[in-house]
Amino acid sequence: YVSINGGIGSGLYRAQDTNGDDQFDTFSKLKEFRGGGEHGPHSLRLSPDGKSIYVIAGNHTDPPGSPDASRVPLNWSEDHLLPRQWDARGHARGKLAPGGWIAKTNPQGDHWEMVSIGYRNPYDFDIAPNGEMFAYDADMEWDMGTPWYRPTRVVHVTSGSEFGWRSGTGKWPSYYEDSLPAAVDIGPGSPVGVVFGTGTKFPTDYQKALYILDWTFGTIYSIHFTPNGSTYTAEKRQFVSRAPLPLTDVAVGPDGHMYFTIGGRGAESALYRVSYHGKESTAAPSWDDDKYKPMRDLRHELEAFHGVQNPQAVPASIKELGSEDRFIRYAARIALESQPVEQWATGVLALKDPVAVINGVIGIARQGSEKFQAQAIEKLSAIDIGKLSKQGKLALLRAYALTFVRLGESSIPVKAKIAGALEEHFPSGDNELDRELSRVLVYLDSPVVINEALRLMAEESEAGEINIPEYLSRNTGYGSTVANMLANSPELQKVHYALVLRNMKFGWTLEQRRQYFQWLADASAKSGGASYTGFLLNIQSEALANASEAERAALDSSVIAPPPKEEDLPKPEGPGKAWAVEDLVSLVDNGLVNRSFENGKKMFAAAKCGSCHRFAGNGGATGPDLSNLAGRFGHKELAEAIVVPSKVISDQYRAMQILTTDGNVITGRVTNESDGKITILVDAVDATKVAELDEGDIDEMTPSKLSLMPDKLLDKLNKDEVLDLLAFLLSRGNSESPMFTKN
Repeated sequence: YVSINGGIGSGLYRAQDTNGDDQFDTFSKLKEFRGGGEHGPHSLRLSPDGKSIYVIAGNHTDPPGSPDASRVPLNWSEDHLLPRQWDARGHARGKLAPGGWIAKTNPQGDHWEMVSIGYRNPYDFDIAPNGEMFAYDADMEWDMGTPWYRPTRVVHVTSGSEFGWRSGTGKWPSYYEDSLPAAVDIGPGSPVGVVFGTGTKFPTDYQKALYILDWTFGTIYSIHFTPNGSTYTAEKRQFVSRAPLPLTDVAVGPDGHMYFTIGGRGAESALYRVSYHGKESTAAPSWDDDKYKPMRDLRHELEAFHGVQNPQAVPASIKELGSEDRFIRYAARIALESQPVEQWATGVLALKDPVAVINGVIGIARQGSEKFQAQAIEKLSAIDIGKLSKQGKLALLRAYALTFVRLGESSIPVKAKIAGALEEHFPSGDNELDRELSRVLVYLDSPVVINEALRLMAEESEAGEINIPEYLSRNTGYGSTVANMLANSPELQKVHYALVLRNMKFGWTLEQRRQYFQWLADASAKSGGASYTGFLLNIQSEALANASEAERAALDSSVIAPPPKEEDLPKPEGPGKAWAVEDLVSLVDNGLVNRSFENGKKMFAAAKCGSCHRFAGNGGATGPDLSNLAGRFGHKELAEAIVVPSKVISDQYRAMQILTTDGNVITGRVTNESDGKITILVDAVDATKVAELDEGDIDEMTPSKLSLMPDKLLDKLNKDEVLDLLAFLLSRGNSESPMFTKN
C-alpha cells in the first residue's frame, strides 16, 4: 500500500504480486485524495489487528469524500465567536475545518471512517503495542510572536479527537473544552518520520519511547510517556542531533536496530543505523500494568459508541460528562453526539453538576437546533463561574461561545445580563482566563472591556530571562530568525487584547482610540514570524473600519474646533422642570425602552453636553469624553454627575483659582505645566480660550469647590427629552441598542 502525494495523482494505491514471483505486477488506485504538496497526504500505518490501514494527511488535503462512517461528528465547523483574520501573507486562506485528518480504510480501500481531525500538517504517526495512537503535528512558523502560534507537538490520537487547527488567527487554544490538548509541545521545527521503539534492542525506557524526527533542526527526540488518567503526559529528550542532519524518516529493523534516513530539498541522502551498546536490560517492556488502566478502559468503552447509534450510549455517557478526566469527558460527549439529540438533550438540561452541564450544553450546541438556545443559555447562566476550577471557567466561556455561534444570538438584555455576571471576574490575573473573558465580553459588547483591556495593555511587562534553545544553532538561517524574535519578543497577551478589541464599535473615548492605535504602532517594533507585521496592519485596518466617521476625523485632526454658537444649538420643546437626582434615577430604573436615538442626540446638543464633552467622536474637548460612560457610572452616579456636578469633581477637571503677583484673579482648569509655565483653560466651553502664566507670577493657587460644569442643564427638557438623552448617553453611541424604537 502506497500513499502518493502529487505525481501520477494523490491517493491511496495498492501494488500486488499476483503470480508469486516476488515482483509487483499490478498497481491500482484505491482512493483519490484531493490535495497535494507539502500539506498533502502523508503516511500509512497498519492497524494492530492487521485488518485496516490508517492514513494521515495535511490540511491542504480534503477528507475522503463521503466517508461511510465517522468517529468524529461530521458537522465540524470553524466555531469562532469573533471574526478570524486570515494569514497576512495569504497562506491557507480559505482553508476551513477539518484541517489535517486521520482516517481508516479496509484492505480494498472501499470503506472509509474518519478517526481524528484538527491538525495542521502531521507527516507521520504510530501506534503503541497497547493500541494507543500518537501523531506529530507541525507549527505555522509565520505565526511566531502571536498568541495563536502553536508549536510542533505530539498528540494522543483518541477516537473522535479534534485538535483545533483553524486557519489564520482562528487556531483554537488547547484549553478549548471541545478539543483535546497536546501530550507535549516540542517547539519550532518541521515534523517528518515517527516510530515507536517497539522491537528495538534498547533499554526498556527507550523501547517504550516514541521517536519523532525534526528535519529543520536535525534532531530526533525520544518522547517518554507517563500514564495520567485515561491519557498520558510526556517528556521530550534529545536522542540524536547534528548540524546538518536533514532527517526524513525512521524505522525499526528486524535486527533490533533503528534506521533513519536524511535528505530532502536537494540535500544529499544517506541511511544511518542506531544501536545500543551497554549493560541495561533490553527485555521487552509491559505496557498496561499501571494503575490508570481502568480509566483507559472506561474511555475505550465510551469510544465504542462513537459514530454508532446504541441505546446504551446515553445513560453511560451522561454519567461521565462531569468526569474530572478531560479525555473521558470528551469521549462521553462524542458518544452522546453520535446519538439523536432528542434522546439526550432533556437529560442533559436536567443535570445539576456544573461540569456535566457545561459539557452537555456543548454537545447540544454542536448537534441541536435553535429551539434549544434559550434553555442552554439559562442553564449556563445559572452556573457561578467563581466556584469553578480554571478549566471549568474556560469550559463555561467556551460553552457560551458555542451556544451563540451554533444556536444563535441571545437578546441584547440577556447578553447584557451575562456580561454583567462575567465583568466582575475580568481581569482575573490568569492570562488564559483573561483571553477568553475578553473575547466573550467583546462579543457581548461589554461597556467595561475596552477600559480594562487598555489598562492591561498599558502596564509594564516584566522582562523575563531570555533563553535561546541550543538546537537553533543547527540551522543558522531559520534558527537565527527564531533567536532574534525571542530576544525582541512581542507581548502575546497584549496582542490578543488588540485583536479582540478591534471588533468593538462603540464605547471608545477619543483618547482610548489614540492609545490603542499607538500601542499597535509600538508593537510593530517587536520581532515576530513572517506574518507578524501584516497581522498588526490588518488589525489596525479593521479597527479603523469599525470606528465612526467622526472618530476617524478626530483621530486625523490636531485642530481644536470652537464650540457651537448658542443660537445654533437645537432647542428643547419642554416644558421643563427642576430635575432632581431622585427623578432621574426613577426614570432610568423604570426602564429605558422605545426611546429615540436621534432625539437623544439632539438633546445632547440642546442641553449643551456636546459643547464640552465628546461622545462617539463628536463634541467638545474641555470635559471628559462620555463615550464609555455606561461602563463607569451606575444610574445614581450618573444622575448626580448631571444634577449635582460639584458633588464629586475629578482632579483632572477641577478648576483652580489663581491669584497673580500683580493682584489679578484667574479661574480655570490647568491643562499643562512645563518649562516654568502653566496653561489655564479659562472658558469651560471653548477649548481655544487659554491663558499662560509664568510660575513666578503666581502668588496663590487654590482648588475651586465648584465644578466647571454648570448645574440645571436639564431643566428646560421635558420627561421624554430627558429619557431620550439618558438612553443616548447609556447607549455608547449604538443606535441599535434595545433602548431605542426600531424603525
